[in-house]
Amino acid sequence: MALLPILSYPDPRLRTIATPVKEVTAEIKTLITDMIETMYDAEGIGLAASQVDRHIQLIVMDLSEDKDTPMVFINPKITPLVEEKQPYEEGCLSVPDVYDKVERPNKVRIEALDQDGQAMDKEVEGLLAVCIQHEMDHLNGVIFVDYLSHLKQTRARDKVRKVLKIREKQEADKQLQPTSV
Repeated sequence: MALLPILSYPDPRLRTIATPVKEVTAEIKTLITDMIETMYDAEGIGLAASQVDRHIQLIVMDLSEDKDTPMVFINPKITPLVEEKQPYEEGCLSVPDVYDKVERPNKVRIEALDQDGQAMDKEVEGLLAVCIQHEMDHLNGVIFVDYLSHLKQTRARDKVRKVLKIREKQEADKQLQPTSV
């Protein structure tokens, strides 16, 4: 298992359209395991392969309290089941420390393959429906800040740069500290 680097907004690779998975191989299963571990380590609830610079149609998610119920969606397709949209506060591992409201249908049908390549077809609502749509956007090169005003997009970009500078400094400081014997 390995932690994967997560791309940060406005990295242009986040705009890459993901291609379908042809078959669920051992390599894909390893990527799934690594993505789940990366998502948990980053304290997220969803992660698309596009965010870890693998441009295939693969999403992992876990909305459980104990982080013990991961879900996998390969080659997902969604169909909104309601016309009205509801605002949900969204955040993103690729846009650290930025949160804002995005309107989406709160009930959708998801058709996908699971981690074993078995077909699934579910109707989901609420947070799960929102998360699936958010991660599906990543597979299509869309980031949640794209739904925001130009001013909010600029603020998000500036905030991400600050957060990344702080993280880089913290990482450098950690490496400078002497190790105890």
